[in-house]
Amino acid sequence: MGPEKAGKTSTGRRRTAVPWLLLGLWVAVLAAVGPFAAKLSDVQHDRAVDYLPSSADSTQVAKIEDRLPGGEATELVLVYHRDGGLRSADRDTAARQVAVITRANPLTAAPEAVPSPDGSTLMYAVASNAPGTDEKKRDAFVNDVRDVARGTDGMSVVVGGPGALATDAGEVYNSLGGPLLYTTVAVVAVLLILIYRSPLLWLVPLAVAGVADYLSMGVAYGLHQAFGTSVSGQSSGVMTILVFGAGTDYALLIISRYREELRRVERPYDAMKEALRGCGPAVLASSGTVAAGLLCLLAADLNSSRGMGPTGTVGVLCALLAMLTLLPAVLVLLGRRVFWPLVPAYGSEPKQRRSLFSAMGTSAGRRPLVVLASGAVLLGALALGALNLPGPLKQQDSFAHRPDSVAAMETLARAYPGRGTQPITVITPTGRAEATLASVRAHAGVASAERGRSGGGGWTEISVIARGAPQSAAETATIKALRADLGGSYVGGPSAQQIDLQDTDARDRLVVVPIVLVSVLLILVLLLRSLVAPLLLVAAVIAVWGAALGIGGLVFGPLLGFEGTDPGLGLLSFVFLVALGVDYGIFLMHRMREESRSGAEPAAAALTALRTTGGVIASAGLVLAATFAVLTNMGLLQLVELGFVISVGVLLDTFLVRTYLVTSASVALGRKVWWPGTLSREPDTEAAGKQEPVAVG
Repeated sequence: MGPEKAGKTSTGRRRTAVPWLLLGLWVAVLAAVGPFAAKLSDVQHDRAVDYLPSSADSTQVAKIEDRLPGGEATELVLVYHRDGGLRSADRDTAARQVAVITRANPLTAAPEAVPSPDGSTLMYAVASNAPGTDEKKRDAFVNDVRDVARGTDGMSVVVGGPGALATDAGEVYNSLGGPLLYTTVAVVAVLLILIYRSPLLWLVPLAVAGVADYLSMGVAYGLHQAFGTSVSGQSSGVMTILVFGAGTDYALLIISRYREELRRVERPYDAMKEALRGCGPAVLASSGTVAAGLLCLLAADLNSSRGMGPTGTVGVLCALLAMLTLLPAVLVLLGRRVFWPLVPAYGSEPKQRRSLFSAMGTSAGRRPLVVLASGAVLLGALALGALNLPGPLKQQDSFAHRPDSVAAMETLARAYPGRGTQPITVITPTGRAEATLASVRAHAGVASAERGRSGGGGWTEISVIARGAPQSAAETATIKALRADLGGSYVGGPSAQQIDLQDTDARDRLVVVPIVLVSVLLILVLLLRSLVAPLLLVAAVIAVWGAALGIGGLVFGPLLGFEGTDPGLGLLSFVFLVALGVDYGIFLMHRMREESRSGAEPAAAALTALRTTGGVIASAGLVLAATFAVLTNMGLLQLVELGFVISVGVLLDTFLVRTYLVTSASVALGRKVWWPGTLSREPDTEAAGKQEPVAVG
């Protein structure tokens, strides 16, 4: 056997061996992470106090309560109501049910009936230390109470209070996994079928994304075990969205370039090598930018936001790894037939079709300044809608569908208009307990205050009922006044937790937003070797974020009837839209830079980049927007609002900003868009040099 033939044989073996080796490695990896992926839900926590930083007053209250005799209390309110007034039989029924609950559960105190002034409602406060901080035991206690407390013959009975609210919220979060995954898969599948028009091809990226999602769950569990990374229902849900959204985007780009190379290269293995050489660097750079933006959330104080940074990054990087290794291996092994019926034959030319993006680019190139100014005015006008966003979202308003705990709060608010129905907890040093109790009772906003448990390292608990309704302006003022006056004591409870959430979110916005902007800008400067182009992309994504929030302001309250906006919406939507928007900008600007290096004039380079990348970016944008839109079908308004704003922002970025505004700005700036790089001064010098890989075909 001659050396040339031996070389060909060796190459042929490599073409066959490498894909199978990659498949074998992935099987081994999945077998290793499988036991850990199944445990991710076990370490997921969704109590409000789990979201807060350790420095918050309400967090300190929860920690000290854990050390008090009996540990943390699960507090419930049983609400018996009949329109027109309760009957004596109703009161007897309520007393019997409460007696059954008292005998079956170790309660902190015997529940006492509190009738409403109008006689229509009877309220019983029920609390138990038995569940402690175990969410499963808490849910079992709440459900046991609900099984006993049932209405009869026109009398309604609902179970509310902080414990019931937490259980209802937990049920929504626990239900996210299955429906979120199935809906996401269905949405992506439909879009891929429409994009590829092939009975087989759409299955490949979808299956690979599913593998990446499984891997990400195992890695996220490992991060939690190794570094204590907080995992919430929100962060794990967003991680799944990112795996399928970003992963499918990378698959679209790779498959598009692979199809192109199959027409020029005979063997699928060699065609895939060329495809990865061409678009791989841009995919790596884009995913790195998204990961860097998400990791900036580590600077947040809010545990839920800080935990979303690593989990989101895990999702993006697992998707990247799968799409750069497993996807190419599967495609090579399946060969050209995977594209049936539109098989890209070797030596063939693609059908020339009139490109929508070519027409859009031409219109943007004729009068770039007019297009740019019109787009800026439109985005600015939409951003004004953010002024119409509802106020902070109250705990009882956070459910898309009204559970019993919310119905209980609404009934209590109507029946007890001058009385708080949700306790505020004050933790004070035992030596000052009596003085603190007297000071609390002297506050004008306090209806009643009672001394509770003592111990836990010298601390005493005081239960306070405010005159204002839960999370009303009056109750908020009372909590802030107590915190200001009770030096050395901590003020917590459900309403105090919501105040701390809002304050921490406000702090995080001031800290994290500048870090994200600086980090993304530096990465773009290094990638594009320019200062103007990165500033243009960053300004574009900021405008998109403002406009998307503005559309939310025009829709949430007036059209959807939302009572509030999640305090974390601004920060999280900013991080995702900036990171993901810049992601698409890299593909466009990288191709524009390649055209300029080849000697094209600035206007021609911009229009060619849009024509060649527009279709793929549009498909990727549709998939990403659709995956985030899945969140709008979930049961919590904070997820609905986040999914809506990000979906709208991605669509604005894809079909308005990338196609018209960035293109028209690049045409208007000409070579200055690459300032201070060499392309801004010497457009023809680099054309003779070694060319970099083209990002997108």
